[in-house]
Parts: sequence; structure tokens; C-alpha cells
Amino acid sequence: MSSIKEQVRAYITDNFIMGSDGVQFTDADSLLEMHIVDSTGFLELILFLEETFGIQVAEEEMVPENLDSLNAIEAYVGRKKAS
Repeated sequence: MSSIKEQVRAYITDNFIMGSDGVQFTDADSLLEMHIVDSTGFLELILFLEETFGIQVAEEEMVPENLDSLNAIEAYVGRKKAS
């Protein structure tokens, strides 16, 4: 089974970068600052996280600290799945 980061990276690449060879991002890069995901994209990303990992993202949890990098997303999903 793929890791959380691998699944999310694949989703972002397929849906926001569209396989472009020019855009590379690390696990710690800000998805907003790199203009990979915009506000609408974050809503799509949240829906993906909920469906893929069986979690519910509360409105107050929709903050960059939880969702702005692959590292943050992995930690956030891990916390949600543990509770």
C-alpha cells in the first residue's frame, strides 16, 4: 500500500500539475506558495482526503498548518486516523 504522501503527491500531480515535467515540489514545499493548489483546489484536495482516508475535515481544520505541504497533510491525516 502506498504511503499517504505518495497517494497525495500522485493526486496533486494528476489533477493540478497534469503531469507537467516542469513542476517539481518536495514534501515540505508550500502548495500555495508554489501556486500548485489554489483555494478551489484545496476544496478538491479535502474531498480527496476524506474519500481516500475515511476522515472528516472540520472547517476549523482547513488551515495551512494541516494542508499546505505533503508533510503537513501526512501528519494531519495520521492524527485524524488515530482518533
